[in-house]
Amino acid sequence: MPVTNVSHDIDALTLTITAEFAAPRARIWQIYADPRQLEKIWGPPTYPATVVDHEFTPGGRVTYYMTGPEGDKHAGYWNIVSVDEPTGFTFTDGFADADFTPIESMPVSTNEFSFEDKDGSTIATYVSTYATAEGLQQVLDMGVVEGASQAIGQIDDLIKG
Repeated sequence: MPVTNVSHDIDALTLTITAEFAAPRARIWQIYADPRQLEKIWGPPTYPATVVDHEFTPGGRVTYYMTGPEGDKHAGYWNIVSVDEPTGFTFTDGFADADFTPIESMPVSTNEFSFEDKDGSTIATYVSTYATAEGLQQVLDMGVVEGASQAIGQIDDLIKG
């Protein structure tokens, strides 16, 4: 499993995941920049993603839904804040209804994904910041650590293929 560290800080309102991949950062970057590759790693294996819109530019929007084992669909969105190819990007991530309208009662996170070269490999750092401790606790209770770790774990197979 490429995930090397997971930590959350209720006081700082953050969840941080660090992973190491045996590929240059340009390859890891491609996974997020290409909607068909993103589908293969966004969501744990039992909740595969389908990317509907993918405007991967500042001010752009990415919409997706994950389909559960029973056929249930869970929609979400990213609002892209910044893109710095291939070193990282920032975005807000939220829950949405079937029409990709944000669900106001669910937490929204501000995310910074960064990619650093290390001897031919890539260190990826994923930091999610929530507006409230309650919002962070809600996603922790929903299993975000396990789900995100499983999702990130799929990157190894994708870069080998």
